Amino acid sequence: MALTREQLIDAAVGVLSEFGLADLSMRRLARELDVQVGALYWHVKSKQELLVDVAAKLLDSVPRPTTPTPSLAPLSIAALLRQLRSALIAVPDSAEVMQLAQSMRPESLDPMGWLLDFLKIAGIPETDATFARHVLVNHLLGSIASHQEAVALSAGAEPEPVSTEWEESAFDYGVRVILQGLALEHRAGA
Repeated sequence: MALTREQLIDAAVGVLSEFGLADLSMRRLARELDVQVGALYWHVKSKQELLVDVAAKLLDSVPRPTTPTPSLAPLSIAALLRQLRSALIAVPDSAEVMQLAQSMRPESLDPMGWLLDFLKIAGIPETDATFARHVLVNHLLGSIASHQEAVALSAGAEPEPVSTEWEESAFDYGVRVILQGLALEHRAGA
């Protein structure tokens, strides 16, 4: 049976989820899929291109939210960011993979487009909405990376377990502060 792009992406997600980005090599994927390395390059031009597809696959579990009214857009933005965090936080190095995908092909990440749409619905002008999305995504990915680093540091040691409740509260607080700042800026400029 011939290898498909979907099988390659699924195998890459599996290796990333179990072992992290450092162990996600094209050679390892070829071994996992029992093919020659060259067969992988039939489906993707580079590992970076594969990682963009992996990022999109990691976000597949996030359903498209209902388009909000302008007054409810901030709540929808916060809810979407929580869903993105939940989808990514358990996958080692997902923040790094998402950052790469954002840099290479942001249009391939549907939830990032939804986030931009919701910011515009909230009354943020397009140029500022792009900047606002950048700030919110950096907060999201920073929160995930911080959590994953704490988990990695505590592996095999006896320190206190990572407080997910505190982390979630801190994440929500950051989102709230960013959105309130945007609202203030655009109310004052109106």
